[in-house]
Amino acid sequence: MTEFVLAPPAIASVAIAGSTERFAVRRIFCVGRNYAAHARELGNDERDPPFFFTKPADAVVDTGSEIPYPPLTSNLHHEIELVVAIGKAGFRIPREHALSHVWGYGVGIDLTRRDLQDQAKKAARPWDWSKAFDLSAPCGPLLPAAKSGHPGKGRIWLAVNGETRQEGDLAELIWPVADIVAICSEAVELQPGDLIFTGTPAGVGAVQAGDRITGGVDGIGTIEVTIGQPRA
Repeated sequence: MTEFVLAPPAIASVAIAGSTERFAVRRIFCVGRNYAAHARELGNDERDPPFFFTKPADAVVDTGSEIPYPPLTSNLHHEIELVVAIGKAGFRIPREHALSHVWGYGVGIDLTRRDLQDQAKKAARPWDWSKAFDLSAPCGPLLPAAKSGHPGKGRIWLAVNGETRQEGDLAELIWPVADIVAICSEAVELQPGDLIFTGTPAGVGAVQAGDRITGGVDGIGTIEVTIGQPRA
């Protein structure tokens, strides 16, 4: 039996729709600029190939949570996303086999310290401090693909205090799920427990302490979180 100097951390996990079981999270990969309108609103070329950044597994937060407004920012942004949960390992997965590696789907929010991201872009530095902070990856319950199928279209939306901010359709993804899984697996061997946040539609914007964020993907699920006061 392995002994550790310090107690091992709790296993990061997300809920599963209609079940008391949970999905253990291994890694979180996120796709940047995967909706043409969002790429354009950030001044980027929608024809660029997809790129990935990461968040720590313990950045996941259940729906219904209150998330303290994070430190080091005055411009916290919401980004609603379809989340892909990997259930079978694979390296250099052919596109035509990619969906067989997907366990299920959920709805996530990529919280972003936009001011820190802008600073990092100007200095050609990594995005970690703008994307990979505590509680930055709220994720609703996962729906097994055996129940949902593999969505290629469907409304994706986000509202702040009841006012719709983001609205699009999965059919507008520049790189659909099968492409994203295949391309990601070119760089790393995907493993069960990996999550992939697949990108956000146009309409990203700032939230403040006290704001209630709701969102969803038709046929997959919904999410709701509240932004709380900064930690003392």
